[in-house]
Amino acid sequence: MTRIKEDIVREIMTKKTLDRKEAKKLVESLLTIIKDSLSAGDDVLISGFGQFRIKHKKARVGRNPITKVEYEISERTVVTFYSSKVFRQEMN
Repeated sequence: MTRIKEDIVREIMTKKTLDRKEAKKLVESLLTIIKDSLSAGDDVLISGFGQFRIKHKKARVGRNPITKVEYEISERTVVTFYSSKVFRQEMN
């Protein structure tokens, strides 16, 4: 099951007894801080959870596996997530 932002807002509302507006503002603020930091080129480290990093990928040649037609994949920037050891241990 996929968790959506609204699920997180509802859970914060019930666990911290906040009203919906405050919980939504809290989640939005956290996500904005993470996005702004990544946009500025900074990594985001959340202890006990993991690290978000910016990775620059060079342009390369790709190929459709069915038709075998080659095409160029443009240079781009992606966000990667590396989970912490604590988080991995909790998952296993």
